[in-house]
Amino acid sequence: MIAFCPLASGSKGNCLYLGNEQKKILIDAGISAKQIETRLQQIGVSIADIDAILVTHEHMDHIQGLKILCKRYAIPVFANSETAKGIYRNLQFMPKFTLFTSDESFSFGEMLIHPFSIQHDTLDPVGFIISLLQKKIGVCADLGYVTAHVKKNLEQCDVLYLEANHQESMVFSSARSPHYKKRVIGKQGHLSNQECAELLSSVYHEGLRHVYLAHLSSECNSEEAALKTVLEFVDKKIDISIAYQDKISKIIYL
Repeated sequence: MIAFCPLASGSKGNCLYLGNEQKKILIDAGISAKQIETRLQQIGVSIADIDAILVTHEHMDHIQGLKILCKRYAIPVFANSETAKGIYRNLQFMPKFTLFTSDESFSFGEMLIHPFSIQHDTLDPVGFIISLLQKKIGVCADLGYVTAHVKKNLEQCDVLYLEANHQESMVFSSARSPHYKKRVIGKQGHLSNQECAELLSSVYHEGLRHVYLAHLSSECNSEEAALKTVLEFVDKKIDISIAYQDKISKIIYL
C-alpha cells in the first residue's frame, strides 16, 4: 500500500511524505527537523525509516530542515546539480547528494521518479511525477506559469498536489510591497486559484482520485476562496482538499 501525505505546505515551509513498505521518501524538508519528525510520527512513520529526500528547489522554505536531518540521520538528498549548488550556498553544508538530471527519469527501489522542469525564480526548479505500483502521483507547486510541458507531465495522475497560491484580487488589495505583487503574479512566481483551476481542468480524467490545493498564501488567499474558484471552474465531481501549513493534511492510501 502507498501512503501520501503533505506534512507542511506554504511560505513558512514545505514537506511531503510518500512511501510504501519498501521505500519511504520526503519531498522537500522546509520545516524544522523536529517538526518533520513529529508530523511523521502522527502518520505512523519514523524519521529513521526515511530513505531519501527529493528537493524541488533551493529556497529556504523547501530546505530549512535539511541540514539537521542529514547530519543526524545521513539521509541521501536527491537534487539536480544547480539545486545542489543552491543548497550548499544557502545552508553552507554539503549533504550526501545523489544528482539527477531534470526531465530524465530515474529509479529508486520500485519508484520511477521523473523530475520535470517548471518556471520559478530559482536555479533549476522541478516538479515530480512518481510512479509506484501502477499509481502515479504528481507534485507541482512553486511555479509562475503553466507550460505545455507541465500539462503533459501531469496527465493521467491518480493524485495531484497543485499550487493554488493566491487570489489575484487579494494580492492587489493587500499591503504587500509592489515588488512582492509583481513577483507573485509573474511568470516565475506562483499560481493563482484561477490558474490552478485551469490547469486542473486541462489534466482532469476519470481516474484522478484526489487533488490537494497547495502553498496557499496566508495573506492573499483563503481556503474558501481557493476551493470556490477551483470547484466553480472544474465542472467535475472531484475529491479536493487543502494542503495545510501548520498541520498534517489528509493522508491518501493507494
